Amino acid sequence: MNSKLTQNFYLRDDTLEIARELLGKLLVVPTDSGERVAGMIVETEAYMGTADKAAHSFGGRRTPRNEVTYLAGGHIYVFFVYGMYFQLNFVTGEENSPHAVLIRAIQPVEGIEIMRERRGLMADKNLTSGPGKLCIALAIDRSLNAELITGHRIWVEEFRKVKRVDITTGPRVGINYAEEFIEMPWRFWIADNPYVGSRK
Repeated sequence: MNSKLTQNFYLRDDTLEIARELLGKLLVVPTDSGERVAGMIVETEAYMGTADKAAHSFGGRRTPRNEVTYLAGGHIYVFFVYGMYFQLNFVTGEENSPHAVLIRAIQPVEGIEIMRERRGLMADKNLTSGPGKLCIALAIDRSLNAELITGHRIWVEEFRKVKRVDITTGPRVGINYAEEFIEMPWRFWIADNPYVGSRK
């Protein structure tokens, strides 16, 4: 087993660097029976708290839905979108600094047959190439909301070192409401990885 990231990794105040450094790490969500289901993180997006018009916490907004983002870094934020999909985020920074990183895509590594069964698919490239898809493949739902990422239900391990020259940055996806923040290059992905869902 690779070494598990500690909470200190997520408590740092540089959310953009955390989003970049998560690339190449292994996201593990075991089954109820303990079988490992895991994928390498290949695409992330940073959300920069109260100043970021794309963030749920913009302007200091606090609701039952986003309250977990005000917890200390290392907590899980899972929300439901479009009445269909869950999305997985890692809270970053100190308490009351509601920054987060959205996990947009992973490359399947362990438990691939389980992922295929959950997604009803045989084609691996489409299994986990988007935030909603990966949540289905890893059985991530609101029951994980506010959990620590360092616990036994979900965690991140060291896996592969990704050089900065192999990382591409660009605008985030689906935030047309965010005005001047639309074009911020706060999305990070491993260049040429086939599981990256958005390449613009």
